[in-house]
Amino acid sequence: MAELKIGKITMGMCQTNCYFVYEEGEKEVLFFDPADRGDYLYEVLKENGFSVKAILLTHGHFDHIWGAAKLKELSGAKLYAFEAEKELCGDAGMNISASAGRAETIVADEWFKDGQEVTLNGISFKAIATPGHTAGSGCFYFEKDKLLISGDTLFEESVGRTDFPTGSMSTLVRSIREKLMVLPEDVKVYPGHGNMTTIGYEKANNPFL
Repeated sequence: MAELKIGKITMGMCQTNCYFVYEEGEKEVLFFDPADRGDYLYEVLKENGFSVKAILLTHGHFDHIWGAAKLKELSGAKLYAFEAEKELCGDAGMNISASAGRAETIVADEWFKDGQEVTLNGISFKAIATPGHTAGSGCFYFEKDKLLISGDTLFEESVGRTDFPTGSMSTLVRSIREKLMVLPEDVKVYPGHGNMTTIGYEKANNPFL
């Protein structure tokens, strides 16, 4: 199996990190958290020879979904999210899109369960539910390549905010300790905002843990 590569496009009013994962030498990608302007994301990828084969959400907040519908329409890719996020994805008040100025709701084509082993377009990963930032927040772990896309669950020396609907700080910290801190220390963590970090670094330096 070829080595995985990960690209990043940072955009939107909250400077959200949108990631795309693909096998070395290939041009078909899994796209994570299309923050905004799905048409722009589609064109940028297309100009660089990439095509989107699946769209995956770490959670349903506005700054992670505003580009999802258009990217899905243009690419024809299926949309995936965690099953506990159905309510928030479908409610513009709960996902903050209404108060942010552009009401948006989405429905995934498929909903992941915690711990589900998934293979999309030949790329395998584990869907890890990490409730706390929202009830249906989750992370995607590529074990062989030691990559974790953490959304707004875990940041460099920080964690996601929990003052929005369905958030809980105690639940978030428990999720991180029980689901993420048990991963190998050299796993690279790609968060929804800010810089890449590692599990080992967060174990040693994250004041919330």
